[in-house]
Amino acid sequence: MTPEQAATAARPSVLRLGGAFIECPRTLRQARRLGISGWAFFVTGRGAVLGDVRAETVAAAIGIVAPDAVADGWDSTAEVAKPSEVAEVSRAECCRWGIDYLAGLPQVGRLVELLTPVVAAADAVGMPLFAAWRGLPVPADAAPAARAAVLLHLLYEFYSGAALMAVRAAGMTPVEIILAGPEGESGAVAYGWSPPYPPVGPLVRRRLWVESVTDRIVSPAFGLLDPAERGELVNLLGGALSAVRMSPSRPD
Repeated sequence: MTPEQAATAARPSVLRLGGAFIECPRTLRQARRLGISGWAFFVTGRGAVLGDVRAETVAAAIGIVAPDAVADGWDSTAEVAKPSEVAEVSRAECCRWGIDYLAGLPQVGRLVELLTPVVAAADAVGMPLFAAWRGLPVPADAAPAARAAVLLHLLYEFYSGAALMAVRAAGMTPVEIILAGPEGESGAVAYGWSPPYPPVGPLVRRRLWVESVTDRIVSPAFGLLDPAERGELVNLLGGALSAVRMSPSRPD
């Protein structure tokens, strides 16, 4: 398996697993205890690591969410919590999610071993969220499942940053890439974009190009693994996604 084949095969699992903790009911309950709504945490849970910046900066870094929607979430959170506090909660909830959902994986330690060099080798140029989260230390005594969750989140931000680069290179806007995807207009609404929307037909082929370029940007990081290890990592990611999907909701 080549690095680019690995990047393509890993992408669906990474994008689902790496951001799952942000939408986890337990995470959202913790956010509400701080006075932060679910939507506001969806924005600040990713962007808070950038520090005390303006909403426009966060919107530029996230990219896929409408700027007005980012501003609503970011500014409302600023009334009740500092970005550093939200970042700490976000990282803690990521670790907690990993323990809840990944601790039962028989090869979680091996997953950490394979993800670690990929994340370390990833080129962070042009990817502020990935760079900022990678610079936030993980507790030295963190369990393997917690470390796996953190690494998955970092890889999620790496893919997301690469996708933004590819979208711009394709001459597309964020709302266009959403419309060309499986969620279509409902996805555009969910991310705060208002109609009228452009026709979808001409966008589908360009989305395929964007995905290809995204994988090409990400692929050098997988070059740190040998071909067998790449295949093993892809299989472990698929197994982790299947296990999470079958996991029951966790109690408080």
